[in-house]
Amino acid sequence: MASPGAEVELLVRGPSDLAEVAPEIKAPERQAAVAGADLEWREMEGDDRELQYGGSRSEGRALPFAVADGADEAQDSGFPAVERSRLQELLSLLGLETHQVRKLGLQEALQISSDSVRSWAPQAPRDLPWSCLRKLQALNAEARSTTVVLDPPLDARPAEKESQMEEEVLYWDSADDFSADIYSFSELPTPDTPVNPSDLLCALLLSSDAFLQQEILLRMSLCQFALPLVLPDSERHAHTFLLWALRGVVRAWRAPPPRAAGSLWEDGVVLPRAPTFAFVRMEVSSNSKSQLLNALLSPGHRQRDCFWHRDLSLGSSSREIADGLVEIAWFLPSGREDLDLFPEPAAFLNLRGDIGSHWLQFRLLTEVSSAVFILTDNIGEKEYRLLSSVKGSATKFYFILSPYRGKRNSNLRFLNRLVPVLRMDHSHVLVKVSSTDGTRFLRRVRSILAQVARSPCRRVSVEDMAHAARRLGLRVDEDCEECQRAKDRMERITRNIKDSDAFRREELRLQGELWRKAARVEKELCQAQWAGDPPDKRLAELRHRLLELRTQQNGHSPAAGMQEFIAGVSCPSLGERQYFLRWMEWGLAGATQPRPRPPLETVLALRPKQGGAGALREHLWLEPLGVEHFLREMAQFYEAESCLVEAGKLPAGQRRFAHFPGLALELLVRGLPLELIDGSTLSTPLRWVTGLLKELHGRLGRRSRLVVLSALGVPGTGKSTLLNTMFGLRFAAGRGCGPRGAFMQLVTVAESFSQDLGCDHILVIDSGGLIAGAPATAGERFELEASLATLIMGLSNVTVVSLAETRDIPAAVVHAFLRLEKTGHMPNYQFVYQNLHDTSAPGPKPRERRPLLEQPAEGGRAASPVDKQGDSLRTLAGLSFCDPEKQHIWHIPGLWHGVPPMATASLGYSEAVLELKRCLLENIRNGLSNPNKNIQQLIELVRRL
Repeated sequence: MASPGAEVELLVRGPSDLAEVAPEIKAPERQAAVAGADLEWREMEGDDRELQYGGSRSEGRALPFAVADGADEAQDSGFPAVERSRLQELLSLLGLETHQVRKLGLQEALQISSDSVRSWAPQAPRDLPWSCLRKLQALNAEARSTTVVLDPPLDARPAEKESQMEEEVLYWDSADDFSADIYSFSELPTPDTPVNPSDLLCALLLSSDAFLQQEILLRMSLCQFALPLVLPDSERHAHTFLLWALRGVVRAWRAPPPRAAGSLWEDGVVLPRAPTFAFVRMEVSSNSKSQLLNALLSPGHRQRDCFWHRDLSLGSSSREIADGLVEIAWFLPSGREDLDLFPEPAAFLNLRGDIGSHWLQFRLLTEVSSAVFILTDNIGEKEYRLLSSVKGSATKFYFILSPYRGKRNSNLRFLNRLVPVLRMDHSHVLVKVSSTDGTRFLRRVRSILAQVARSPCRRVSVEDMAHAARRLGLRVDEDCEECQRAKDRMERITRNIKDSDAFRREELRLQGELWRKAARVEKELCQAQWAGDPPDKRLAELRHRLLELRTQQNGHSPAAGMQEFIAGVSCPSLGERQYFLRWMEWGLAGATQPRPRPPLETVLALRPKQGGAGALREHLWLEPLGVEHFLREMAQFYEAESCLVEAGKLPAGQRRFAHFPGLALELLVRGLPLELIDGSTLSTPLRWVTGLLKELHGRLGRRSRLVVLSALGVPGTGKSTLLNTMFGLRFAAGRGCGPRGAFMQLVTVAESFSQDLGCDHILVIDSGGLIAGAPATAGERFELEASLATLIMGLSNVTVVSLAETRDIPAAVVHAFLRLEKTGHMPNYQFVYQNLHDTSAPGPKPRERRPLLEQPAEGGRAASPVDKQGDSLRTLAGLSFCDPEKQHIWHIPGLWHGVPPMATASLGYSEAVLELKRCLLENIRNGLSNPNKNIQQLIELVRRL
């Protein structure tokens, strides 16, 4: 048990720094540790602890200089009454007060509503959280904006308020008592930016459950925003270290030369050990930490606003609840010497507020950082005492001073006294004069950072930081019981995975040769039935072979690892079930030795023009072991058992796996992608999918009207990222070795909008890597791709075809068009051209769009004579349902603005994707798509196709 107030010695001892897991501090021990830190600081301060520091946002109110940032009730006495109500006042202003008990969940945040189909700007503070969530989902760089529009244009006003607009006079209605409201008008919040962006983020995170927190941080990471690491909560006096919320963030970077040079490496941001640099403010500083950090992290001459600062036009109100927030951002190398500050990843920490008012957070930073940079204008007796308390720390300390605002002689005197205490020399003191050359100052700071990183400095991961946070008494979000039980279950499954191929053979027994043979027989049986009047002897032979194979499969029982997985997804606690699935995703990813993957440009350059696409794809697509393989095993158990029941070989009362579709459905409803088309055998498990849809019909009841939206395209065209950005989904994207199958996710339409839209849910299908771009001359491979494209498009009301080049329509997709034309299927199609290379290239003008539909369809060469008109090939424009007036060709700019991995998200990409989403929803609402289906109709369509 850690003694109260004991420091955590995190000295550098090679690559295994902090590898040992600190024991979890129970609540009484945490309280004692925080109380000890409080007592230590009070004794050090003596009678001066009531001095007000310039960093507090108290507007003249004296705040205690003692520890105001503990983790439990030990600190109640240090807070005046007004401090405890500040959080509640802000939550009420933002309309989040109801989410303090019932946390805002991921599914609620991602619902389709009337706001999804109109251009909308926040009109009151209560709109800001929803505006932030929508913009983060769309990867909009302006997601942090807290500007509200008091007098929006007519077309941007909510429909329910339009009738009242002429009668309203700003904040009060003309029907109200005029005299009662006129004097209260000035007490309302500032109309333009009523909330500080950091306060909005903290309020939103405090009102969200663990899984929405993960999604928020993931989207912030894609937007290249700094991420919250320590979340302050002065109302409950329990600051939280956000380890769980950060686990979902995965970043990629170029490996340094000792490893496979030029290869891209991906890892969760919580895992790599890296040099860490903290930037803090002591009392008052005329220099901005955030602006300095942004300049340090900006490659070349392109300014990045990773950290919010006061000069951004996003919101300038003073902080109310965000003081004490610790943010983290990473520098990730791109492999270019002219852009890279370091050859390896490095972490940067930023403490919002004054270190004297947030002593616990400062202690944490000093114990995990390689170097701490302290920005201040004055160093006096109080500051000397504060910094003397970290004597003996292995961290290197640097000071950044301003000569004009500070007291020169006093600063020099106390700096000389601090030299032996902090083991520093005069090179550790930098003077930044704002009127001098900022570029020269940045070069000096960068050289210090590079020198520290090259030296034998402390290297820590976010997991290591969490160990230190526990020892200091901070709460770690990952330590809740449900999360830890789910983690233990995951470890019981993954601890024995030494070789993923051997694990599949031993634990996932139904996915072997029997499975492949059964899939081939079912394809032959299906083809024979559709060929027209097949010989009865042939059908009987195929059915007999299939029954034998399914009988052999049904003779197996789930292996130990599979039983543990089934127990995990059957857990009565919905929260524990969700924790378990997330842990499984990360545990399986970590159990397989990471491999470098070829860059996207290499994949596109190697993709052949005429043949060999299948062989190249097999070489590049190294499918890792994932959760989908465990669900696929459940599907095979269900398929085998259902086949025997249908044949009368097994009584229905003896079924063991009839409940499996219900378990999988819960995962689909909670946002997990489920496999529609098996990626390994390239077949559809018909009984399994039918069982899922039947369970879905029973679950949704009267709200079972569906619209099916699908995306097709070859790998690398950005279709999965497009769907994720439009709807907040979790399809595998940006990875060269993701799952191969076609996956589906369910998006809920808000009840208030479902009548207007004409459906209750949208079923989104991502074709994954099924359409590899095989040419029409590729024989069996082409026919298989064309059949899969026909199935997916035949199920769909709306299909998005994603293209990397304007004339790169996959032959299988064109062939599917020709097949569907004969069936009379009339879905709505959108062609999306995504510029994957040049983000500044202009999009095609409207008059340039028609030639894409008029180009000869290469798929027609393999479409049989029925699809030809005379000697000329059919074109897309010649198809009856490809009406250029109703179908759209979209140009989507590149996602990144600059050179990844430090490139910022393109605002043009976000706006174009949002406009595409509005168009798709408007088409659904206006009936331009195929008639909406209920689930029973979809089941019949799956069987028929």
